[in-house]
Amino acid sequence: MDLLSVIFAILLPWLLGIAVLAAVKPDPRDFAGPGEVAWLAGAGYLAGAFLLTLWMRALSLAGIKFGLAAIALPVGLATAICALLVWRRGAGALPRAVGHGLRALVASPGLAGAARVAWWVLVLWLAIRFAVLGVEVASRPLYPWDAWTQWATKARVWFELGHIAPFARVTEWLAANGAVYFDASPEYPPTMPLLQVWSCIALGRWDDVLMNAPWWQVGVALALAVYGGLRSLDAGAPAALVGAFLVASLPLANVHIALAGYADLPMAAFYTVAALAFLRWNASRQWRDAAVALLLALACTQIKNPGWFWAATLLPGLVVTLLPRHGMRVVFSGFAAVIVLLVVLARFKLSLFNYQLNLNYQPAWGDLAESYFLLGNWHLLWYGAIALALLAWRELLAPGLAPLTAIVGGGLLFLFVVFGFTTASLYITDQTTVNRATLHVAPLIVVFVVLAWEAFARRWAADRAPATSSPRPPNAGVVGS
Repeated sequence: MDLLSVIFAILLPWLLGIAVLAAVKPDPRDFAGPGEVAWLAGAGYLAGAFLLTLWMRALSLAGIKFGLAAIALPVGLATAICALLVWRRGAGALPRAVGHGLRALVASPGLAGAARVAWWVLVLWLAIRFAVLGVEVASRPLYPWDAWTQWATKARVWFELGHIAPFARVTEWLAANGAVYFDASPEYPPTMPLLQVWSCIALGRWDDVLMNAPWWQVGVALALAVYGGLRSLDAGAPAALVGAFLVASLPLANVHIALAGYADLPMAAFYTVAALAFLRWNASRQWRDAAVALLLALACTQIKNPGWFWAATLLPGLVVTLLPRHGMRVVFSGFAAVIVLLVVLARFKLSLFNYQLNLNYQPAWGDLAESYFLLGNWHLLWYGAIALALLAWRELLAPGLAPLTAIVGGGLLFLFVVFGFTTASLYITDQTTVNRATLHVAPLIVVFVVLAWEAFARRWAADRAPATSSPRPPNAGVVGS
């Protein structure tokens, strides 16, 4: 019975998100496009999970107690309506398109020999890895520290009460005479605790093991969305699979799945997929991609408080897209203005999300370098990012790649400011906070590496092509220069 309940808890938000994203597609034949099925499954879960929590928040505001019927019936009805719209739009073409997309998802397109073997090795590795992580999540009790003191506290209370109740710090709790609850971070958004509540409601009991299934789902969805997003951005199938493999093999990301309960991996997933949706919009200029990007950017703000800043780092990419001739100059000027403004504000001892701005600019650069380049949290990610930035420097500011370059630059600037100009610099030496914050942007760095490599490889091939060969169309693909 537990197995069926867990499967139901897993499938409901997944099917909701897939149905919603599919319903906004004008032509069911679009599902046959490169990576579309993977994108639909990956981005679909993240969208569905967030929409599910919005519905739970609406129930709480309306004074309706959480319950299986109150949550599942309306969500299931919405899923069925969206699915019916998709089916009526193309009942004949839909099965063929989805079937073609599924075959393309697992096939080894145009590969032979060693390349074909490598393809299937990576696919098998991903399947085994997520199976092992699934066993970890399904068998390990809730991990201590922040998972105990900041997130599951809310989930336990809200599950027992059947609605969202306010949390406060100890002083406010004492002053309220027990009218509010308290934990270590009462100001954190409710999205991840609500997903834990939903899992327990589907199970019919509080279970601090199986309620963490959403972390496994987030890991799977992130890998699928990265593969599908890269394919739709004109990356080849082998490069896209390598990108998904690199994201799924990040050691710290694996730790955050196996030791579920922290919000850093969901923050990374929503942010990365929001950026990918934005890049899809940059390439297609279709409103549905913009809508997905906006929805997931909003979700970033409801995962962790720093999500407001991560969502804001998408704005430089938008500036570059809307101002193709002068956008990068505007972005670099904006980066400089932000640093100057923060230096000025730091004189007033301001506090933001419990971090105080200060002018004591003495970050532990040695410990930061050790974390990025010597310890085992990131494998060779940062070596690869630097190498590709140098190798593809001509492509970084080209129209196809410039928006992503601006977004990554904004993300790295945010980390630089946090660990250089706030009291968060004190946490670099303990190698915990710095790596958890870096995890938020690490999957997007992988996307950047793959697309930069693809752009460089195409230029390299074009430079060495015979002079008589026909040139590649100037706007063929998002990573073309």
